[in-house]
Amino acid sequence: MLAEADKALAGLPLTVRQHNAPAEAFTPLASYRADLVTVCRAFHWMDQDVVLSRLEDMTAPDATVAVMGDGSLWTARTAWTDALRALLQEYLGKERRAGVGKKYAAHNRPYREILAESAFGQVEEHTVAVEREWSTETVIGYLYSSSFAARPLFGERVDDFERRARALLDEHAAAGDGLIEPASFQIVLGRRG
Repeated sequence: MLAEADKALAGLPLTVRQHNAPAEAFTPLASYRADLVTVCRAFHWMDQDVVLSRLEDMTAPDATVAVMGDGSLWTARTAWTDALRALLQEYLGKERRAGVGKKYAAHNRPYREILAESAFGQVEEHTVAVEREWSTETVIGYLYSSSFAARPLFGERVDDFERRARALLDEHAAAGDGLIEPASFQIVLGRRG
């Protein structure tokens, strides 16, 4: 992810320092104060109270914490994503996975409530409708990068799964509308209140 970020940031007229560390353990220079902290599709993996508490000392007085995300191809509801999820369930079981030996557990509280109870309690929410156009290659790459369909989860059956997934995706892509995913991207902004 850091290498991809480096590519995306190359040539921009700004300075960005990236750190490979869990949010709970990140320790910047004592003088560092962020104006904006973004968390995209990862807040559910974090010890949220610890991260938000640590951010109090790492952010400027008027800083914003932005927690963003959307669904996944597991939760998307189209003909092709339903067929893909059924194939995943055939190989991995009915329950959504969250890595090897783990089942997915949805977060039990809305992020707006969690932010509202932190130092960043002035909360506003925004939803942006997006439409993603996928290809067979990008879907396969996405699946293998996810916790619910990472390659190791399939064990010796990974090649068989991939062959069948490619056939399924190619069939749906050729059927007319392509591999389109309508989604909603949620942005929860927390400021000191």
